Amino acid sequence: MGNIGLLFVGIVLLVNGLNSLGLVPGRSAGVLNLFVGSLQVVLPTIILIQNSTDAAVIAATWPTYLFGFTYLYFGLNILFKLEPEGFGWFSAFVAAIATYHALISVQSDPIYAVIWLTWAIMWSLFFLLLALGQSQLTRFTGWFLILLGIPTCTVTALFLFNGAWSTEPAAGFAALVALTAAAVFSWVLARSNIARAPADVAPRQGQESTQELVSTATA
Repeated sequence: MGNIGLLFVGIVLLVNGLNSLGLVPGRSAGVLNLFVGSLQVVLPTIILIQNSTDAAVIAATWPTYLFGFTYLYFGLNILFKLEPEGFGWFSAFVAAIATYHALISVQSDPIYAVIWLTWAIMWSLFFLLLALGQSQLTRFTGWFLILLGIPTCTVTALFLFNGAWSTEPAAGFAALVALTAAAVFSWVLARSNIARAPADVAPRQGQESTQELVSTATA
């Protein structure tokens, strides 16, 4: 994934996580998804046009579309109140590709393997939420995105920009430990009352969230 796009993906994952918890209005989250999604489609298209015969560039660039389409699709879902099942099944496809990239990256770049695994988990959660209507995962998904969106994307981009990336196995193991700890902490926070809105408080106009998309999917 291009480092410029990766820099901004962290913030959109954070905002989407906050949206899942009902802390960010749906329409404002939707607009940000369209901005970042457009960036993730336009930039790789320019790169591919300029390097259309370079197999290495093509291989490194095409996965960006998976995430660009994700944010465009999710933003349109929110803004136009579309049925979420299609996005959910698209997320399953993205999760499968991310899992494949995690497996093939283990030897060459262990940290990126863990990052791809993290993204595979995120998109699997989107699939469970929006295609299968597993609404009990909404808060866990929100906290997982909040805790891991910035570290796996924005922080990664900053390290890569500054040439401070490590491909040592020990670094990959440390990243895996961090992923496990963040997942456990997300589960703990999801079961807590932190950022839990009272059940009898109706959302404000424009406050559509992932929870409401799930409700649409299961109606």
